[in-house]
Amino acid sequence: MSNTMESPKPRINSSMLTQYISKPVCFVGHVETVHNTGKSFSVADGEGRSVCVELNDPLEEELSGIVEVIGMVSNKGAIRATTFNMLRDEKGIPFDLELYNEAVKVIHDFPQHYPFDMAASR
Repeated sequence: MSNTMESPKPRINSSMLTQYISKPVCFVGHVETVHNTGKSFSVADGEGRSVCVELNDPLEEELSGIVEVIGMVSNKGAIRATTFNMLRDEKGIPFDLELYNEAVKVIHDFPQHYPFDMAASR
């Protein structure tokens, strides 16, 4: 298995998880809940579906808002995070998660225009 950070990572939503088991992905969503151990949290995508994100180490800071997760999809449909970043509102403009979700669908519908080795990973 290659390092998750070395290879291109397709952007996906929750409905695409099963296509990417054991593959690195990028997932963006709104933090819903954080487990009391701090070792996992749930994130809702632009369709409102939740995905569990599992961490190797407990969170050291509060996590809320929109987050971008880079990680590997597990057999049970969770994302084992390598890294994650909170996306802050730019100049008071909130991140439009539903519009982002539509863009993810377009990227997957037209892989010839977005060559991120996605066709080979399907």
